Parts: sequence; C-alpha cells; structure tokens
Amino acid sequence: MIRIGILGAAKIGPKAIIEPAAKRDDCEIVAVAARDADKARTYAEANGIAHVETDYDALVHRKDVDLIYNALPPHRHADLTIAALEAGKAVLCEKPFAMNSAEATRMVDAANRAGKPLIEAFHYRFHPAFLRVLEIVRSGDLGAIKTMEAVFNVSIPYREGELRHTLELGGGALMDLGCYSVHMIRTLADAEPDVLSASAQCDRPGVDIGTKAHLGFSSGASAIVECSMAEDVDRDIRLEIVCKDGCVSLLNPVHPHRGHQITIRQGGHERTETADGMITYEHQLAHVMDVMAGRAVPLTGGADAIGNMAVIDAIYAAAGLSPR
Repeated sequence: MIRIGILGAAKIGPKAIIEPAAKRDDCEIVAVAARDADKARTYAEANGIAHVETDYDALVHRKDVDLIYNALPPHRHADLTIAALEAGKAVLCEKPFAMNSAEATRMVDAANRAGKPLIEAFHYRFHPAFLRVLEIVRSGDLGAIKTMEAVFNVSIPYREGELRHTLELGGGALMDLGCYSVHMIRTLADAEPDVLSASAQCDRPGVDIGTKAHLGFSSGASAIVECSMAEDVDRDIRLEIVCKDGCVSLLNPVHPHRGHQITIRQGGHERTETADGMITYEHQLAHVMDVMAGRAVPLTGGADAIGNMAVIDAIYAAAGLSPR
C-alpha cells in the first residue's frame, strides 16, 4: 500500500489525486498539510483524510508517507520537493515543475541522489487520446513532422491573491497554460527546440496574460505555441500536427475525458476517432503506481522536466520578460 501525503489544501487536490486514489486498492491518502490550521482541518474532513499537519516539513518527514503530492504554487516546488526526496519520499509534483530550469535541475539532481521517483503532473500525457496521437505521429505513416501548433486559451480573471496573476508565486499564462503546449510539442518532436521569436502581453508588471512563441527544431520542423488567460479570451484548447504526407489534430488534448476528437487527414481522405479512457488524473495515478512498483519508468520528470522549463525560460527571455 502506497501512503500519500498532500502538500497544500489545493482546489486541484480532490480531482487530481484524492478521488483517483479512492478508486484504487494500492494507495491511500493519509495526510494533508496547510499553513492555515482551520483550512487544513476543513479540507481533511471534507476529503476523508485522517491526519493534518500545519507545517510542510512535518508532512515531508512523516514516517507513514511514501509519496508526496506537491500541489503548492510553483515557488514552493523546488525546496519542498527536494526536502521530500531527501527524506526518502517519492514525489508527484504539479506543473509547471519549477520556477525555472535551474530549480528544475536541482530537483532532478536530488531525485537522482535519493534514487526516488520524481514525476511531473502533466496528466494529459497519460491519457489514451494523447497516446494515440503520439502513436500516429511516431508510426511514420504521415511522414516527417513539418509544423505543429499547440493552443491553450482559457479565461482566468484577475482577483487579489490569484497565483496565476502573481509573479512571485510563479504566475503567468505561459507557466500555467503554455507549459502544457510546450510539453506537447517537445514530446511529439522528441527533441528540444530553439525559440525563434516570442511575444507576450502583460496587464501587470512581468505577468503575461498571453504569450505566443515560434519554435524551430534541427530537423527543420517548426511549431507555434499560444496561450492566453485574458478575461475576454474564447476557450480554445487544441493540438495540430502537419506532416509531409498528412496531418492529425486533437481537440481538447488537456482534458480529453470531457470530450475530444482526433482527426486524421491523408491522401484526400479524412477520418475521426476517439480513444476510450478514464479521467486523465486516474491514468496519471495509475502510471505513478506502476513507477512505484517498478513496472514502468517515468514518462515525465527528469531531463524532460528540465527541458520543458528551459524552453519556458527561453520564451520569456525572447518576449522581453524575465524567467520566473
């Protein structure tokens, strides 16, 4: 039985790990930590969690915890993930992995020293819909990749304390939304891109509400990454890959369990399909359990996590902003 502790009484917690864990018999949520004692107790009671800590370090060092789910904002990913690894825990860390690539490198180094799994929570990566698109592209049936486009636009209005609009916490559209788009493009290309150009729109100093970047690969392929959390933006979440002999697209790649469509065009013909699957977070936890049991190697984390943060850093720099 894998015993899980949650860092942060986060809104994402129930759907990301608490509900998926309740459907399994090989793991359980045993504790949650939040600095606000009342919030921690209320969260624990609402979610059936037996133990509460009001100190993050106390949770990290609990002897009845095997896996830490770091659901805190990005500015607390590096220090607490490293502390958890050094305490002998495996870690599932929310995206974006870190504030920047330097922090990501320190986190991965700590995981390597500890010999413990460190997985980035890109839940879409484990769903059969994305795996099917990846299979189509990597089969070579459509030929080599020419261009790709990954878009993640969804309104996240400003409010006081909203982490996505707070620079010091790791806010920004690219950090919260665009990290998915960057990851999809890198995964499909199976290579690291150069940032050819980038632009960003900010309504507060340093915090991008929208970012667009043009990426290039040594193969000659190119990609567009676009993300926006502007209050008036229309919801648009999609992935498109144009290859030498055809193209494939995935509508709603981030939450395919809420409805998705895979469209393949080749030789003047078009077909659509869907991929049966559970909720993305259920597939993610299944993968984590497989890694913990030695049945699989992590699909995220490690060099992949460092590479994703390096591209995010480079996009910010190209857009005239500082990395987080």
